[in-house]
Amino acid sequence: MSVIDRLLDTHPTEELVEELAELRIRNLLCFEELEAFNDTGKFVFKHPLVQQYSLHATLTDLLRNDPDKFLKEYRNTANNVSRYQSYLKTKPASEKNKEKWEAQLKKHQDRAFIMTEILEKNGK
Repeated sequence: MSVIDRLLDTHPTEELVEELAELRIRNLLCFEELEAFNDTGKFVFKHPLVQQYSLHATLTDLLRNDPDKFLKEYRNTANNVSRYQSYLKTKPASEKNKEKWEAQLKKHQDRAFIMTEILEKNGK
């Protein structure tokens, strides 16, 4: 952030301002996570990295304890990815619905990626 601050002082651009804002938001989320953990011993799961690692741990435990349920979840996730891809390709939609479908597609794609990663790691 300090490098970007110095660049903004000499050569400000929209990209640098945007990057600085995104870094600031990430830093605030990190601080909030750490403060909550320090105060309560629990994370608030707002930062994307904490959310991802929490989901990864949950899904890894599910695979260890109930592989059939994990595989059902994996199949459901793959079906959800297909469904939202289909919605975006074929259905006429308002901008609001399109944004919702894109968000759901991204969520399910991320989940499928994590599940595939877990399966590959445990298959070796």
